[in-house]
Amino acid sequence: MCGIAGFIDPGLVSDAAALSRRARTMGDAIAHRGPDASGIWTDDAFGLALSHRRLSIVDLTAAGAQPMVSADGRWVICYNGEIYNSEDIRRDPALSSLVWRGHSDTETIVESVARRGLNVTLDDLNGMFAIALWDRKEQMLHLVRDRLGIKPLFVAQFAEQVYFASELKSFHAAQAFALEIDPSSVTSFLRFGYVPAPHCIYQGIRKLMPGEHATFSVRGDCSSRRYWSAADTALRGIESTLDISDHEAITQLSGLLADAVSRQMLADVPLGAFLSGGIDSSAVAGLMVAAGRGPVRTFSIGFPEFGFDESKDAAAVARHLGTQHTELVVHASDALDVVPLLAEMYDEPFADSSQIPTHLVSKLTRRHVTVALSGDGGDELFGGYNRYRLAEGMSQRLSHLPLGARRVAASALHAIPMAWVDGAASFAPRGMLPSQMADKVRKLAHVMTLDSEGIYRRLVSQCEDPAVLAPLAEEHALTPWSTGVIGALPTFLDRMQLLDTMTYLPDDILQKVDRASMAVALEARPPLLDHRVVEFAWRLPRRFKIRDGETKWLLRRVAEQMVPRQLLDRPKMGFGIPLAEWLRGPLKEWAEDLLDPQRLGGGFLNVSAARRLWADHQTGRRSWAYALWTILMFEAWRRRWADV
Repeated sequence: MCGIAGFIDPGLVSDAAALSRRARTMGDAIAHRGPDASGIWTDDAFGLALSHRRLSIVDLTAAGAQPMVSADGRWVICYNGEIYNSEDIRRDPALSSLVWRGHSDTETIVESVARRGLNVTLDDLNGMFAIALWDRKEQMLHLVRDRLGIKPLFVAQFAEQVYFASELKSFHAAQAFALEIDPSSVTSFLRFGYVPAPHCIYQGIRKLMPGEHATFSVRGDCSSRRYWSAADTALRGIESTLDISDHEAITQLSGLLADAVSRQMLADVPLGAFLSGGIDSSAVAGLMVAAGRGPVRTFSIGFPEFGFDESKDAAAVARHLGTQHTELVVHASDALDVVPLLAEMYDEPFADSSQIPTHLVSKLTRRHVTVALSGDGGDELFGGYNRYRLAEGMSQRLSHLPLGARRVAASALHAIPMAWVDGAASFAPRGMLPSQMADKVRKLAHVMTLDSEGIYRRLVSQCEDPAVLAPLAEEHALTPWSTGVIGALPTFLDRMQLLDTMTYLPDDILQKVDRASMAVALEARPPLLDHRVVEFAWRLPRRFKIRDGETKWLLRRVAEQMVPRQLLDRPKMGFGIPLAEWLRGPLKEWAEDLLDPQRLGGGFLNVSAARRLWADHQTGRRSWAYALWTILMFEAWRRRWADV
């Protein structure tokens, strides 16, 4: 795991000193991603520079240093990530005569490209990666992102200038072009809590999409292709649904996951796993133990002050599996101490509040290991989110009701006093905070008047109507819908799963984990997102995902082969914090400063609308915790990165 940056800039042709200086400055800005070493490589004739920050994981010697030049001298690579089938690729006959310098996966990639071609190599790679490759013969820069979007890669192009980096911090450090906020991205951010790819908070900058391979010439020409597509994978999977028994499905998924976990346990540094005690992380930890590579270390945090706590469940699973378990009890003060750090950690506005506990568990884990496996991806692939059942059931029921009747019912729900909702919280499912229950009641009221697309959009929205808060521009279209790919899927569940896989997973979940873990130089690996597992999941009939009201049916059966059902059979719990209460209590002063009407929004936000939400929240008239958090995260980000 590392950080990469670089550029083609005609203004620096033949200026070796300036090329090196700018490349090093861009790399130093993301030194937290790779504190072990750094390197730069320049091609003065074309104004090209590559910068690398190394977190040494595989081949800790200088033989794994980057940027790396292929043996034939044609290709130069600068790469962030891990390739889990490196040894398999090295056994290809086309590479049999090569004398290897070391055993790093970096060398595997660049030599495979040199001898087998870039397209063949990309098709074969199993891993997470953001790759920059300079072709010295053709004077072309190739940028590639992994299939699921696990690793980030930002690209800026202004005429013949092309800049890329793992994080936007490098663009600030380069000072090569103006960074101007995109109003539409602000509106989209307020809806989702993240800026959906390919868009970026800045104009002229985009995120490389998952599975994308983009090529840039020194003349400024650009082309792009998708070497892997979640949408195509879903469509192919549905068209070739597997006809298998329960036993066959369990056996096949168990084998795939065992291989994925085993491959991702390869490292020359200490390795462990995040363990919440839920289905996904328990399955991963169990398969790590089954791999028989020696003692397995697991890590969890507990936060009893937050009103719910998974640490006891995680500890019970760890005892059963026999892992070396480390647990940290987190107090409210510990979480609150992270809040002022978020704008630095997330250099694009980001408002998933579970970013706080994710950083805390990453910080704990990094004290003991350098690599941690996670359970990310299980909900998207196997139908685990509660909103899937909620939205699907709601869509079916509402389709039988006249629109007028639905509007009346929605008005009635909107009229329920907050005090009544708070009083009913004692009947809520375990782990649900009063503010979360109130928010769900409000969401229910709103979605009663919507179609299926609107229902999904509302359930994943932080703000009901972000245009009220950010009136300067319309929000970006949600790409899968705007291209029509979603309409080709036969069921509402299929559509929600694909949308999450293409948007929420790479743009929220995976970026949250990337920034939270890389801020402390921890590599996080998600074996459930091995692309072979993804392709298998899309071929499964619905009954293997949701059966008799039970979500993640098949993944549960796999986990139960290692962990007793009674340890896993509990309501799904989030990884959140009591935002509503904190914004009325310990975070109130911090929020008041950010919501100062004289400074708020920098012209991008409707100040009076934001202040109304704040006033309503403080009086208890209505909980606006999630909408307020997006506003506060935008303002904290703006003051750190834009208000300079």
